[in-house]
Amino acid sequence: MDEKAPDAFRTISEAAEELDLPQHVLRFWESRFREIKPMKRGGGRRYYRPEDIDLLRGIRHLLYGEGYTIRGVQRILREQGIKFVQTVWEEGAPQPPHGNADEDEEIAEEAASAAEMLEEESGLSGKLSSLIGRDLGDRHDDVTARREPPMHAAPMPRLEPEDRVQHRPMLEDDAEPEVSVAMPVAPVVSSVAPAPTAAAVAPVVFNSEELGRLQAALNELVECRKLIELAVARPE
Repeated sequence: MDEKAPDAFRTISEAAEELDLPQHVLRFWESRFREIKPMKRGGGRRYYRPEDIDLLRGIRHLLYGEGYTIRGVQRILREQGIKFVQTVWEEGAPQPPHGNADEDEEIAEEAASAAEMLEEESGLSGKLSSLIGRDLGDRHDDVTARREPPMHAAPMPRLEPEDRVQHRPMLEDDAEPEVSVAMPVAPVVSSVAPAPTAAAVAPVVFNSEELGRLQAALNELVECRKLIELAVARPE
C-alpha cells in the first residue's frame, strides 16, 4: 500500500490492510460498536479518519491482545470512554483492570449470543438446503419427464390361409392370383406432451434481506469462533 500522510482519510480496503484485518470484520465491528462512525459518501463508501483508525487499533488490541470479549470492550468504552480506547494500544499506555466476575459474566453472555446466532443460522441453512433440494428435484423430474417413450417394432402382418400363394405349375389359362398383403402397423407413439425444457425451471433466487442475513450470520460465526478459541486458550 502506498504510504499516506497520518492525517489522510483511508478507504475500508486501506484501513483493513493497515490493521491486518478482513474488511468484513470492520463492517461487523461497526455493527457492534456504535462508537465506530466512519464517514460515508455516495454509494455507502466508507472513509476512516485518523481517530477512527486509532479506535479500531484499540478495539483490536483489547479483543486479540488482551482477550476481552465484545461485551467486555463495549463495557470499557462505556466506563473509560473513546479516548482511552484510542490510546490503549500504544506502548506503555494504561490498561483496563481485569475483573474475573465481569469476565465470567461476559463470556456467559457471549456464549448465549453465539448459541442464539447458531440457532438462527441453522434455520437459514435449513431453508437454503430446502430451496436447493427443491430446485434439484424439479430439474431431475424435468429430465425424467423429457425422456422419449420406447419405440416398439411394428408387428409382422398376419396372412390368412386364402392369402397364401399355392405353389403349383402355372398354366397359360390360369389367371395370375391376387396376393393380399397386410399393411404394416405404424409404430405406437405416446400422445403425452413433452415436459417443459430445463430453461423453463425458475432458478433459486434470494432476496436482498435473505442475503444480508446470511452474510451477517457468517460474520457472526467468524467472530464467535475467535471468541471460543480465546476462551479455551485462557488459563484457569
